[in-house]
Amino acid sequence: MSQTTPTMAALTDPRTGTERLSVAVGRARETGAAVAAARAAQPAWAGLTPRDRARRLLRFADLIEERSAEYARAERAGTGKPAAEAEGEVGNCADLLRFYAGALRADTAPAAGRRMPGRESWVRWEPLGVVAAIVPWNYPLMMAAWRIGPALAAGNTVVLKPAVTTPDTALLLARDAAETLGRDVLRTVPGDRDTGRLLVADGVDAVAFTGSVAGGQDVAARAGLRRLSLELGGNCPALVLPDAPDDTCDALVWAVTYNAGQSCAAPARVITLRQNHDRVVEGLAKAMSDRRAGADFGPLNNADQAARYDRVIESSAAGVDHVAGIAPAPGEEGGYWRPGRILADLAPDDAAVVEEVFGPVLTVQAADGAEEAVALANSVPQALAASVWGSDTGTVLALAGELNAGEVWVNCHLDQTAELPHGGRGSSGHGTDMSVLALAEYQRPKTVTVRIGRH
Repeated sequence: MSQTTPTMAALTDPRTGTERLSVAVGRARETGAAVAAARAAQPAWAGLTPRDRARRLLRFADLIEERSAEYARAERAGTGKPAAEAEGEVGNCADLLRFYAGALRADTAPAAGRRMPGRESWVRWEPLGVVAAIVPWNYPLMMAAWRIGPALAAGNTVVLKPAVTTPDTALLLARDAAETLGRDVLRTVPGDRDTGRLLVADGVDAVAFTGSVAGGQDVAARAGLRRLSLELGGNCPALVLPDAPDDTCDALVWAVTYNAGQSCAAPARVITLRQNHDRVVEGLAKAMSDRRAGADFGPLNNADQAARYDRVIESSAAGVDHVAGIAPAPGEEGGYWRPGRILADLAPDDAAVVEEVFGPVLTVQAADGAEEAVALANSVPQALAASVWGSDTGTVLALAGELNAGEVWVNCHLDQTAELPHGGRGSSGHGTDMSVLALAEYQRPKTVTVRIGRH
């Protein structure tokens, strides 16, 4: 009896550009089996008391931390991140799971009580069932934790589909979840876009997707009326006022080169006033000249992303282009290294402004005043995150309120913690990652009302 030959995907080391291993790609048989197994495991997982479910999540976090070196190696294999970045993200993953282990025991529902004469009412928060979590390649472990943490805490089981280029840590998560949470509470199915489409079609109860706008639209079309949580990109503005702190340029350059700028919340579009434009361009160029791909930050993730970066840069008509250096380690010259860049003197519709480069690139635009600066900041469809840099408290807080973004920083950028929500607007999607608010993404309320007495 013949068996179907599995479809294999070749995985590349982004630091060298060479093949590192191959992995079987999930197809209808694999996605169907994973969803069926997760559905069978869900009632028992949801039936645990909050205390017992929290204990298992805490043990899961402990095991990730105990095996942190293995996780960091796996994360670096798929992304090429520097060791310090990978190690920090493993720690963040464990911290997030511990946060939700505690959050699930906090009562966030409306208090029970007598809301109508002769009636006693309360609200139950119930899990959705089986959640498909489809996560991208830029933060394979951390994006998985953002999705599976609240979903598991709420009593759902999860089928995790990592990006085809970065399945390494997702497979470790499924292994360690089976040891600590229970069999099939968390399943991982490696694969490509077709795998994700099959997973959505397999009757899951909700889909949590982090990725491109086009990918999110495809998921939404296939999911129908099922619950969706979508995080779809940023192209984030940073408003730099004339009285911005002295470390502003250094901070923005660090933020756009962390993970090689492959972060939806990274700064992308610096917007100044006319009077400080040239000073900011000079400061950013100086700061970027001290950050070299290979020595200070990692490569782009894959050949398609590198080609996209090249296309956007080549399409840009920027009059000013400050290019930093590249310093790959010996033997890594063929990797997807791209230099940090500062682009200025560009039109509002320049390709590097309207498209999210998703790389170590900052564009700089000048506005005639604060009102025009806000208009430029809000001029793109994405509305995920933004920052404001200045010394006058009233001014920066007023501008923060006018920016159309789900998260705004003042005199900092990319500062996040499990207690604070993160989510987008507009074409950046909808839904909430992190904080206790994210639990509601994976629950549904049920009101129970009981008649008391004979009348």
